[in-house]
Amino acid sequence: MTTTQLKDPPISKRLAKNIKRNFLERVIEIILMFAALGATFITLGIVYILVTEASGFFKEVSTIEFLTSRQWSPLFEDAHYGILPLISGTLTTSFIALTIAIPIGTVAAIYLSEFASHKTRETVKPVLELLVGVPTVVFGYFALLFVTPLLQKLNPDLPTFNMLGAGIVMGVMIIPYIASVAEDAMRAVPMNMREGSYAMGATKFQTAIRVVTPAATSGIIAAYILGISRAVGETMVVAIAAGQQPTFTFNPLEGAATITAYIVQVAMGDLPHGSLGYQSIFAAGMVLFVITFVFNILGHMARKRFAERY
Repeated sequence: MTTTQLKDPPISKRLAKNIKRNFLERVIEIILMFAALGATFITLGIVYILVTEASGFFKEVSTIEFLTSRQWSPLFEDAHYGILPLISGTLTTSFIALTIAIPIGTVAAIYLSEFASHKTRETVKPVLELLVGVPTVVFGYFALLFVTPLLQKLNPDLPTFNMLGAGIVMGVMIIPYIASVAEDAMRAVPMNMREGSYAMGATKFQTAIRVVTPAATSGIIAAYILGISRAVGETMVVAIAAGQQPTFTFNPLEGAATITAYIVQVAMGDLPHGSLGYQSIFAAGMVLFVITFVFNILGHMARKRFAERY
């Protein structure tokens, strides 16, 4: 056998190209895997910090007092650690915001998906999404200096800091989130479902309401959950326009502090690390995390319940 016969046959260009492509795809898969794991580890790290810091707080404060007391004054000499005033402020402003954002966002999504022309959709949707890029501090001063004075013309007794003005502006701020995600879900509904509805004699409005919207329910619910999480976690609007006085009230015409506003207030102070007042922001953050987590779990269950398979 000659030396020439012992040599491996040359690799074809096509095979070499396939090997290179498979190698690059494997590298991309590994990068994506590490990105996903990174997000998971960051979330676990946040939870670890919250639990670790909050555990020191609950060693000094009764959990029953924390969850049932209606007084929250951890920075005063006569300290009280009842989280209910902050929860009531958070839920009230979020409810007002969602009362505005969910109907308007849903109607906007239906219009953009089913009624708007291609040119109108490509113009309106980017403009609507530009609201997402506006800094929340701008929305906060817009609520304080523009919306609240307008409300005071209707109700002269309305205080400068109130949950109504903050909730309204939060609702305007959340509309793009709900409208964009819900519109994407509606656009994903197969066209043959619309055509079948038209063939049965349904109008465009009937098709949008009775066919497209039910078929996109899981995506619409996801949009609502995103809006809820955004409302509950909003910071600057409520810190600027709703006030920072923790009061247990569900009256939107009054001022109140929210969980995020309190965290901002303490984080900007000079409390020493490890003090009870400092650890109280982690206890409040844990409550906020639990509220958001519960809403996300409920949203996941609802999406599975109403998910459509095409």
